[in-house]
Amino acid sequence: MRVLLSTFGSRGDAEPLAALAAALRAQGAQARVCASPDFAQRLDQAGVELFPVGPPVRDWIREVMADPTPDIPGRGAQIMAMYRDALSVAIEDCDAVVATGLFPATTAAQMLAERHRLPYVYAGYCPTYLPSVHHAPFQFPHSPPPPADADNRERWALNARAMQDTFGDTANRHRAELGLPPTQHLRDRVFTARPWLATDPVLSPWAPTSLCEVVQTGHWILPDDRPLAPDLCAFLDAGEPPVYVGFGSMPLHAWGGSAARIAIEAARTQGCRIVLAGGWAGLIPVDAGDDCYAIGEVNQQALFPRMAAIVHHGGAGTTMAATRAGTPQVIVPQIADQPYWAGRVADLGIGVAHAGAVASVESLSAALATALMPRTRVRAEVVAGMVRGDGAAVAAKRLIDLFGG
Repeated sequence: MRVLLSTFGSRGDAEPLAALAAALRAQGAQARVCASPDFAQRLDQAGVELFPVGPPVRDWIREVMADPTPDIPGRGAQIMAMYRDALSVAIEDCDAVVATGLFPATTAAQMLAERHRLPYVYAGYCPTYLPSVHHAPFQFPHSPPPPADADNRERWALNARAMQDTFGDTANRHRAELGLPPTQHLRDRVFTARPWLATDPVLSPWAPTSLCEVVQTGHWILPDDRPLAPDLCAFLDAGEPPVYVGFGSMPLHAWGGSAARIAIEAARTQGCRIVLAGGWAGLIPVDAGDDCYAIGEVNQQALFPRMAAIVHHGGAGTTMAATRAGTPQVIVPQIADQPYWAGRVADLGIGVAHAGAVASVESLSAALATALMPRTRVRAEVVAGMVRGDGAAVAAKRLIDLFGG
């Protein structure tokens, strides 16, 4: 059995698919990951076959986030065409398709699976992306807002209409070229009647709803046995546990180039050393102080348990890694699902949700003061013992049981 795994997005979108691919291989199946070439090195380290698609996603995301009025239909059409072409080749010899990531890419994956009459699974990495009466959908900036008195059921109905209006004509043009009938229910066709939710039920519980029946597998975690660099280990051993600061794939344009200075000064006000991850924002130390150590790509699974606190953007993968480490968190959410993860961390008492996407030295220092309290550490360690790490294995077994015969 060979499964085609497809995504368009940042590392937080691609690495869980690498985890699923590795779990499939461990259970005797094969997998092929269709994703940006940005992640070739990481997937190669994991022994996962990458079928690269398009230009680096980092460049695409930087352009979109820097554009105050992005052309969402036009950019969606570009992604859909790019993934239709790539998946038309990658799907050969495959027996099933699993798609995640931005909607235009999952739309392409669904239509190719339908064209080849293959089983198809849509997987989400956050409950808020799936229809539910318990939360509202993401609001497209180019679509008119719903009435102020609309309930979540009505908001999700309007969301389906907005998805159709935004991507439907492009999708139906591709479907016609593939010999498929048009659809007027694009979102529901792509999401399917029973999507999978690749999140941990403790960190991210799914409340039953009539709008969507979900299969929650647990978070898809790629095991990482890479050692920490000797110089980093020496820094960690030389003093008290430091604070990690890193914002992953967020360029932090709104911070005006001051993110590193703010984070370093906030940590210093709490008497903490700092491990500063450059990320897509290009964070670098602001002086020659020996209390700050700069890193690039790193094994979070090895590093995070050695931190006093973890300051980050609230991506699903980073939030889960910090939660599993039992280390308190401060989340400064920027976009998309990140406010949800910040809220969950605060609700569980394992960290702090910063109010607003741009921090000051004072606001970040206050958040760190709460995160560094002994009671936050104790609660983080308790929750770490409750979350699971077998979601990829659960999902792989389900795929093989359902479609491997």
